[in-house]
Amino acid sequence: MVTSILIFAILGFGLAIIMVFADRKFYIPENARVKEVMSLLPGANCGACGFAGCAAFAEAIVSAKAKANGCIPGGADVADGIANIVGSGAVDDEITITAKIHCKGGVAEAKERAIYDGICDCFAAVLVNNGSKECEAGCLGFGNCVTACPFGAISINKNGVAVVNDDKCVGCGVCVSSCPRKLIEISPESQKIFVACSNHDRGAKVRGYCTVGCTGCTLCTKTVIVENSIEMDNFLPKLNYETDENFIVAMTKCPSKCFTDLARGRPIVNIDTKCVGCGKCVEVCPINGAIEGDKGERHNVNKNLCVGCGRCISVCEIKSIRTWGSLAHNAKTRSSRNQRCI
Repeated sequence: MVTSILIFAILGFGLAIIMVFADRKFYIPENARVKEVMSLLPGANCGACGFAGCAAFAEAIVSAKAKANGCIPGGADVADGIANIVGSGAVDDEITITAKIHCKGGVAEAKERAIYDGICDCFAAVLVNNGSKECEAGCLGFGNCVTACPFGAISINKNGVAVVNDDKCVGCGVCVSSCPRKLIEISPESQKIFVACSNHDRGAKVRGYCTVGCTGCTLCTKTVIVENSIEMDNFLPKLNYETDENFIVAMTKCPSKCFTDLARGRPIVNIDTKCVGCGKCVEVCPINGAIEGDKGERHNVNKNLCVGCGRCISVCEIKSIRTWGSLAHNAKTRSSRNQRCI
């Protein structure tokens, strides 16, 4: 008994000496700059930087294998702080990007061909005859994107469709791969207006199962003043954001209302007393009755009809038309969908 204890004690002591020796022999001093970079990172470990986590990103930064502005959630402040630590100089401000969901056909708008009574998972639902919705490109509403988002920026609204909270979204892109229908896109925040539909069917077929689905009517392409700013791609409008078109009229004229505008409010125009009644504003206004007035007299804007496209401003030679009003914020309702799921 005593002999066995002595043997184990000697073995333990010997292994301890070996471990101490190995630790000193192969010790790699931790780079102080890695710790400094880590202290600036948000610690979300979202992977948007392209590395396994914040620690791996910090090490890549210090070893010059990653850029200082690679942390999307951290934004410009973190990028500048990292640049100061690693000595790479100031970092130019990056374009703010957010997630956009190209579907708004929920319970009230999109028909279902069957009742899904399985696991509350979008990928699982797709395996069962490609989902229960008649639209095979619509949001399934089971919240894989909600679970995937590390910042709590996505939720399922009471209509059963995923929505993004722009105040929380950092554009990390983790949600993109969580959607089996590929409905989520990461794009610049400045692109407020977009087509919230991903279905490539057209006409009566779309109208038969979704009231807000794009029917491929091409009307939006006829409303723009900048040539080729909207082109049809397999029966879906493709918006060219590199042009000067603001797409407000296209959104307003869409018969299916399949466009989405993320602006919290848009100003309208007002015509001041300098107006001489030339009528050019009436000629370019795309909304019938939004601007009225007799020739040679001051014209008036119907505040209930004006959509704020701004076309009248550019043609007023005496600059008597200006934007009027302020942005208003409408709180978005977000709640969980009541599902029958396992």
